Amino acid sequence: MKPDAPTPAPDSPRVGVYICHCGTNIAATVDVEAVTEYARTLPHVVAARHYTYMCSDPGQALIKEDIRREGLNRVVVASCSPLMHEPTFRQACAEAGLNPFLFQMANIREHCSWIAADREAATRKAMSLVGAAVRRVAYHRQLESRSVGLKQAALVVGGGITGIEAALRLADAGKQVYLVERQPSIGGHMAQLYKTFPTLDCAACILTPKMVAVGRHPNITLLTYSEVEAVSGYVGNFTVTVRRKPRYVREDLCNGCGTCTEKCPWKKIPSEFDLGLGTRAAIYSPFPQAVPRVPVIDTANCAYFKTGKCRACEKFCPRGAIDFEQKEEHLEIEVGTIILATGFETFDPRRAPQYGYGVLDNVLTGLEMERLINTGGPTNGAVRLKDGSPPRKIAIIHCVGSRGDAVSEGQPHEYCSRICCMYSLKLAHMIREYVGAEVVEFYRDMRAFGKGYEAFYERAEQHGVEFYRFDQGIRVEAHDGRLAVLMEDVFTGKPRRTLVDMVVLSTGAEPQPDQHRVGVLFGVSRSADGFFLERHPKLAPVETATDGVFLAGACQGPKDIPDSVAQGAAAAAAALSLMDAGSVSLEPFTTFIQTEKCGGCRTCEGVCPYHAIEMITENGRLVAHVNEVLCKGCGACAAACPAGAATQNGFTEVQIMAEIDGILEEALR
Repeated sequence: MKPDAPTPAPDSPRVGVYICHCGTNIAATVDVEAVTEYARTLPHVVAARHYTYMCSDPGQALIKEDIRREGLNRVVVASCSPLMHEPTFRQACAEAGLNPFLFQMANIREHCSWIAADREAATRKAMSLVGAAVRRVAYHRQLESRSVGLKQAALVVGGGITGIEAALRLADAGKQVYLVERQPSIGGHMAQLYKTFPTLDCAACILTPKMVAVGRHPNITLLTYSEVEAVSGYVGNFTVTVRRKPRYVREDLCNGCGTCTEKCPWKKIPSEFDLGLGTRAAIYSPFPQAVPRVPVIDTANCAYFKTGKCRACEKFCPRGAIDFEQKEEHLEIEVGTIILATGFETFDPRRAPQYGYGVLDNVLTGLEMERLINTGGPTNGAVRLKDGSPPRKIAIIHCVGSRGDAVSEGQPHEYCSRICCMYSLKLAHMIREYVGAEVVEFYRDMRAFGKGYEAFYERAEQHGVEFYRFDQGIRVEAHDGRLAVLMEDVFTGKPRRTLVDMVVLSTGAEPQPDQHRVGVLFGVSRSADGFFLERHPKLAPVETATDGVFLAGACQGPKDIPDSVAQGAAAAAAALSLMDAGSVSLEPFTTFIQTEKCGGCRTCEGVCPYHAIEMITENGRLVAHVNEVLCKGCGACAAACPAGAATQNGFTEVQIMAEIDGILEEALR
């Protein structure tokens, strides 16, 4: 709602101030009684109180009662972060008949009590924050939220187990779902696994039924071999452009018989799905259970695309499904909500040369061992050394690429990847059972954090697996035709050399290589570790700062399969509740243009990250115009406007200056 001018409301401000103890979170460090007495001395304050928990029902009742009894037309609450309880107090004001935007919150917990050790200094800072809020709220004006409808469709980006779970939940609830996956098939990393911890049940047996359900669901449009190229719009009304790469096989005709792959003469191409340990043809499906069961032609290795000859697949296809003339498509879809489930990438141990990966024979990653030991893998489950003999002793090294592990390129990952300990134990179980080799695990800390995980660790010990604990400096060297793992034992402080035939590296999880680009595309920030940043780590773990965009799975941080599935379902529930509401309320802190001041310089148009500003002609002059539905109230245009024509509702110059004056008055007292 556009105010007439950035001046105080015509009514005389009557301010109520409420100081929260937050149990002892605030009161233990801040003298809340002194802050309350100080608040009573401030201009326009007619009521000032302190209470143990202002967010509780009795605390809110105090506010409502004073609004009615004292005729309050402004309210200030000094408590915790507005992110937690600003909606709570706004609602309390509204229930008492006061416009909810005539409210201001001062954060004296995170900004004061939690970071201060000196009680006197903390109290004075709390007084400054309260004084700033009181002076600011006097200039607040009545604003109105906006309501927009929501399209009853959702976009899920990423077809791993997380995206599959989210898509099925939404589709089963009756919503139209577009599931976009960049690979030729859905399934993600889980499709490459043989067993899952801690139950050691078959990964394909769990995953395949869900993949098939996605492929057959009438409410799911499956867009594999596709990527999102552009996103525009706002919560409830997103327009998404998806680029579909040509398979050169018609999905409406192909029945997945596999004849084309069988007849293709080019079958020596390293398989990406098998991490280069096996081969595939130039026309291929990534793995036998792929969904959709429609092959794709690898144009970089196809003889026809390289020389114009061959076309064996076309000749032998019984359904005439091969189409060498297929072109790239750009689809435009409209959705109300978006779920990002783009997953993770495994750490490349070449960046940690101390392990010899890529240099020494018989040094593998955990996922490579998973493919070798899989009876459906490239070697039908046979694990062999480079010389063809079976390994007698295998070492598994934890924390490769995690927890500050030294790297030759870029910054080391300080975080724990969470999955490594458990999949190392899983590999130890499988090696003991299927390979028959001795297993030695070199670990820093055994983090068996989930349900049944500690028992899984104990089973590995009982299965004859040896464990040696190290801290830093572990390395792998060649030694007389074998491999030597060198480390300092944490318990004895003595160096240890262990000779083995094979080394398996438990590589950690890291963000996708294009995580930054995807974040910019969807308006989602990243945390210091590079993963997508949630709105609040405890209270809003699947929401983002961009309304209508949700996170699920390992794109938000390393997770195992149970946690990924749970978060996929949680994101679907959050998206579903938003769509079921039918409309969404948007806060009114948008920017407006005072056209009489606008010089048409286009500065605001260039800095707006949401493309909410356009230039229009008004009374023969070129001026800026803000689309309030697209505007997110970031204030970039208001800060950049050289003429001062752009003003943000709720953040006018007079409000900000009054807040600064309030802080300085107490600070300089």
